[in-house]
Amino acid sequence: MLLHQQFVMNAKRLGKKLAFIDKSRKSDVTFSRALIAALILSKKFGRYDQGYLGIMIPTSAGCALTSLGTLMSGRIPVMINYSTGAEANARYAQQKCNFKTIIASRALLEKINCPLIDGMVLIEDIMEEISTADKLRAALLSKLPAGMILNAIHKGDENDTAAILFTSGSEKDPKAVQLTHRNIGSNIINFGNYVNITEKDVMLSNLVFFHVFGLTVNLWTPLVYGMTNITYANPTDYQTISTIAREERPTVMVGTPSFFWGYLQKLEPGDFSSLRLMVAGADKCPDVLREGYLKKHGTTLLEGYGTTETSPVVSTNSLEFNRPGSIGKPLPNVSVRIENPETGEACQTGEVGIIKVKGDLVMKGYLGEPGQTAEVIVDGWYNTGDMGYLDEDGYLWHSGRYKRFVKVGGEMVSLVKVENVLEKFLPENVKCCVVDIPDEVKGSYIVAAVTEEINKTAALRKMTRELPNIALPRQFVVIPDLPIMGTGKINFRQVTEIVREIFNSQDNTD
Repeated sequence: MLLHQQFVMNAKRLGKKLAFIDKSRKSDVTFSRALIAALILSKKFGRYDQGYLGIMIPTSAGCALTSLGTLMSGRIPVMINYSTGAEANARYAQQKCNFKTIIASRALLEKINCPLIDGMVLIEDIMEEISTADKLRAALLSKLPAGMILNAIHKGDENDTAAILFTSGSEKDPKAVQLTHRNIGSNIINFGNYVNITEKDVMLSNLVFFHVFGLTVNLWTPLVYGMTNITYANPTDYQTISTIAREERPTVMVGTPSFFWGYLQKLEPGDFSSLRLMVAGADKCPDVLREGYLKKHGTTLLEGYGTTETSPVVSTNSLEFNRPGSIGKPLPNVSVRIENPETGEACQTGEVGIIKVKGDLVMKGYLGEPGQTAEVIVDGWYNTGDMGYLDEDGYLWHSGRYKRFVKVGGEMVSLVKVENVLEKFLPENVKCCVVDIPDEVKGSYIVAAVTEEINKTAALRKMTRELPNIALPRQFVVIPDLPIMGTGKINFRQVTEIVREIFNSQDNTD
């Protein structure tokens, strides 16, 4: 069943149950009201060109309903990154996907100082022009049996594209990822079954919906399962998130490690006590962060792994199967293969290689990029570009991006491993990102960017217990505000550029 069709079935069944508790707009929306709103928006969106419809609205009931209305109208949502470079991202999306209309929020545009560009339609204006007749027509349609409603909206096929998302661009220009109803739907069910999600759960959603983690887990999972979804648009408003959790008592929350760091600092005892499931993803979860939640609040922070191209969840730890430090066991119906990057042969247990993934979660492909799609998907196996290994019990361990392995003195060094070791010996609240600088003699040398001055000698002395000398940072630089992407991940490419600029300027002045 298609995603929007599953929502219709749930809305008819659940009726007066709250679908959304929208904390940004301070409004509650029942499933019945959500169905009426989605039907109205579907009708309004029918006037725009067939094909793609851009969406640039913050995390909210409004963004979820706009996505539903888009699919119901037979159009495909293109989720646009508004966190950094919103205007450029909107134009890039229009050009890349060859469409014009973008449903945007006036409040958002004003907040981020983004101009109204050609093709933008404001959701506030659409809402104002909704007539009594529009409301009455949608309300009457919503009262019909589910089968008749499904006949009145777009049907389609599970292999149709359900969303266009853009890769993070942390390493190169974003690619337009086509995720189908089958991709997202299968991932929701496989993830939900593995961690025992039910419609009785309450989701606390504050991740952006233009990132796959937020789109699948925060937007669609509650709609597919019939859960109540508490939405709030700013994941970095740590104090407010903690207050919302204390007052609304959610049971499920996912986020990035950087966001969970912020909550840890602001939480009062008991704020997260209702959460039976907390999963960190999109970036590595430091040991000290997991230990912080366990020590201060007695709660278990689990870690999972995924990619935009895999809808996203490949593996996760669960309360039943949890091996801290690993990224969990692959989900049911998901195949993982560890492959030697040079020979292409399957690696042995414990041997590090390229992580490849196969299953219904793997994307349709990159829009307009058949060559790049063919490069990363061979015989159904998606090459994640990540390095890792499977242990004897089937847990997957992440060793870093293949591109974040550098050759130093003829040896391959994982920058992620260096980061993991360094993090253990940093003062609380100090963050780091390890990059490489080209070196004519050794090939590369390692530099650690930290957010505050530290005792470098003491840190290096401790790191030598776990790393060979060639893997130790040769230099430390202080970058008080490490650039963060809208998804909460450290922007590795931007940090690398900053560090290399620092060293280039030093070379030029010598």
